[in-house]
Amino acid sequence: MKQALIKVCGMRQADNIREAEALGIDWMGLIFWPKTPRYVAQPPGYLPKKAKRVGVFVDADLTDITSHVVDYRLDFIQLHGKETPDYIDNLRLLLNGQNSVAPGIIKAFSIADADDLRKAEGYEGKADYYLFDTKGKAVGGNGEKFDWQVLSHYEGSTPFLLSGGIGPEDAQRLKGFSHPRCIGIDLNSRFELAPGLKDIELLKRFIQTYKNP
Repeated sequence: MKQALIKVCGMRQADNIREAEALGIDWMGLIFWPKTPRYVAQPPGYLPKKAKRVGVFVDADLTDITSHVVDYRLDFIQLHGKETPDYIDNLRLLLNGQNSVAPGIIKAFSIADADDLRKAEGYEGKADYYLFDTKGKAVGGNGEKFDWQVLSHYEGSTPFLLSGGIGPEDAQRLKGFSHPRCIGIDLNSRFELAPGLKDIELLKRFIQTYKNP
């Protein structure tokens, strides 16, 4: 994969956010789903200034999402549940009614095989980006990879981020991964000291390896 944007998800501590952003992270995810140990219950003392802010939601009430968009000044909304295309249409209507620039929408899909990719077909033109994650017991953060070769069957036009158990040892392998619609990678549980607390040195070494020839 040629150098692509790096998203780090599951951030919630001010100093950790500040240190990760200093590494040149492009997008940073804050999870607003109460059932995860990475849940952001209230604003940290520091929010990203250079990195784009991504709010992660799971089958949330639309008004709850819009209030978080305002409170956290979100650049993107990541939908990680069973949200339908109609749900996204209604969300966009609500967002466009506000006096601000509406954030982009990322729809996540749990992938195990090529059949799972077909779920994305109904979201063409609805979401701005897809995120392909590993199908597992938990809603994200499973720490396991799916077979990236499955993505050779993806022929949609919506660009996507590669997610699911990407770890420090994958930096070199990612250089060899290629798909015309892949714009970036999503890092989370494999870079943690504890849920919601990233290992900055581990991230730093990964980024240096990933970005250097």
